[in-house]
This record gives sequence, structure tokens and C-alpha cells, in this order.
Amino acid sequence: MKARIVALAALMCAGAVFAEAPPAPTPAAVASHMDNLATLLDLTDAQKAQVQTILQEEHAKMKESFEQAKASGTKPDWQQMQALHQQLAQETLQKLTPVLSATQLKKFQIIQQSMHGHFHRGGGPSSAAPAPTQN
Repeated sequence: MKARIVALAALMCAGAVFAEAPPAPTPAAVASHMDNLATLLDLTDAQKAQVQTILQEEHAKMKESFEQAKASGTKPDWQQMQALHQQLAQETLQKLTPVLSATQLKKFQIIQQSMHGHFHRGGGPSSAAPAPTQN
């Protein structure tokens, strides 16, 4: 199951790691990853649909950024890619905040951070922003 979580996070973070647009995941892979995430976060059916939409939007924005860079003939450097990834991750957290409970949001961030560490082995803790507080 841990391997599937890593794969899900890889899907979410793929754009920040590679300077080329990642290939589109198969619908079966996306469904499997969403099922795993729904299990880990204990999502309701309504939450699952909302989270899936938010994550698809993040992936589409990353892909669009790659396509724009490719069309202009430029290749973003590592710092630009990292900044874009952090911006999209923060936007995603903001969109997820009203959808998930505080506990679910924290679990989601842990999954993201573990994926960040997976791609940057030995690179230390993630620089992700702390979870927004939910009252």
C-alpha cells in the first residue's frame, strides 16, 4: 500500500521533478490512486470527488506550464520549477482546506512531504508550508 501512496504522490509531484511534461496517467491508474488516497484519508464520496477535481486541476496547471515553456523554446531551471511546484502545492492546500477536516489535511500534507523526500533523497525535510489551522 505504501508503494501506491508513493505512486500517487509521484503523480502529484511529477511536474516539479522533470523538466518535461509527464505522460498522462491512465484512467485506471488515476482511479486506483484516488481509491488509495480516499482510504488513507477516510474520505466520503463527496470529498473524494472534490479532492479528485482539485488534484486534477493542479496536474493540469503543471502540464500547461510545461507546454507553455516548451512552446516558447525555454526550459525552466530548477529554481523556477521548485517555485512553481510550491505555488501550486499551496494553492492546492488552500482549495483542500474547506473540503478536508484538519486531520485529513494533516495526513495529506504528510503524504506530500514524504513524496518530496522521496524525490530528494538525503535532501532533508520538505520546505512545505505548515497546515493552515481550521476552527
